Amino acid sequence: MEIIVLKWIHVISSTILFGTGIGSAFYMFMANRREANHQDANEHERHGNIAAIYFATRHVVIADWVFTTPAIITQFITGITLVILLDYGFNERWIVWALVLYFFSGLCWLPVVWIQIKMRDLAKIAFETNTDLPDTYWRFDKWWIGLGALAFPAVVMIFWLMVAKPYW
Repeated sequence: MEIIVLKWIHVISSTILFGTGIGSAFYMFMANRREANHQDANEHERHGNIAAIYFATRHVVIADWVFTTPAIITQFITGITLVILLDYGFNERWIVWALVLYFFSGLCWLPVVWIQIKMRDLAKIAFETNTDLPDTYWRFDKWWIGLGALAFPAVVMIFWLMVAKPYW
């Protein structure tokens, strides 16, 4: 029974991790594109766009702390425990690759967390002072997109490895 509960927790936490990640990325990406595509808008429209960006960045940061971080920790603990309880070897290729991809995506995610906090802070200043977002914000946006573009396929591949458990 304990293995079924661990599997269930592992699947639920992976769903929370993936769902929160893709949802947060979508809303932040779309908020940023709205501003980028409306540079010629009047001051009222630009301020509304910055308000949307500040809203998105603020809530993405919150979602990372409330959902993503606990799911990442839960994934690791339940995954390692399942490997041990199900008597898999840590030298099985699909497990090795799953762990490599897990840590790779984590190495992408850690700077993303820092970047999102910086973007939120810059958006807050722009919103409160009714000014445009600085160039620094848009440089962070490029890094945020690039790191996400690296991490996303890694997470998708982890899902495939967990389901297929290929024996190469």
